[in-house]
Amino acid sequence: MGLQHKMTHCQASKKWENMKKRYKELKSPPEGVKVFPETWPYFSLMDDAMEGRLEGNAPILKAYSSDNNKGDFLPIPKPKKRKVSSMEISSASVADGPEIEVSVNGNVKWEQVAVQQRGLEIDRIVQEAEDKRICKDSEQRVKEREIEVMERERLVLQRERAVLEREIAVLDRDRALLERERATIERERATMEREKAVMERERAMVEKERDAVCRDQLALHQQKAKLKRISATTESTEEVAEDNSKVEESDTTDRKERFLILFKKLVENL
Repeated sequence: MGLQHKMTHCQASKKWENMKKRYKELKSPPEGVKVFPETWPYFSLMDDAMEGRLEGNAPILKAYSSDNNKGDFLPIPKPKKRKVSSMEISSASVADGPEIEVSVNGNVKWEQVAVQQRGLEIDRIVQEAEDKRICKDSEQRVKEREIEVMERERLVLQRERAVLEREIAVLDRDRALLERERATIERERATMEREKAVMERERAMVEKERDAVCRDQLALHQQKAKLKRISATTESTEEVAEDNSKVEESDTTDRKERFLILFKKLVENL
């Protein structure tokens, strides 16, 4: 991202935490909040970094002490110190005693050099403590932001849990309704089975009655055939009797005619 030699490591750490916060806000926004991650130019790069897809690809930046200029970050600026003139050193040496001596050309002897080195060491220790305090403050702010994010996520989870509980309640009601409908269907099925059994018995009775009717029809047909045979025999007998009566009548008529003829002949002979 081009952070080398542009800021101190504390500033880079703070910038990184701010970018992580921005990434989390765009990646997992609160419910009901609409965001546009594509408007942030570093979103895809941060997504690759947070998902671990850049592991082993990006260079590792190193921070050295403020006296070393080989680091990837700018050294932490030290507070400027007011230069002490030779006259001030002379007055201080006179006031404090003969521990520090000043040469003719104004150079400080080794006692003053040792004092200055101790002062520089103290300043370095103070600066390191200040850097640690700044880093701790930054970490504390990061933790607080993470706690806020976790709190928002917890609220989101609570809302989702409430929604799930409502859905479970709806499912329980639907299940109870299905159980009642199933019981109703079972009762209707039992009723249908009983009605089916009754229909089977009635069908068996109808079959029996049909068989009885068929037997009665067969008996009627047999009786009808018998009656037809009897009627045919009776008709033939009547025809024979009629023929006999006709023959007898013709014989009687012939005898009468012969008697009349004989009677006429007798009358004529007289």
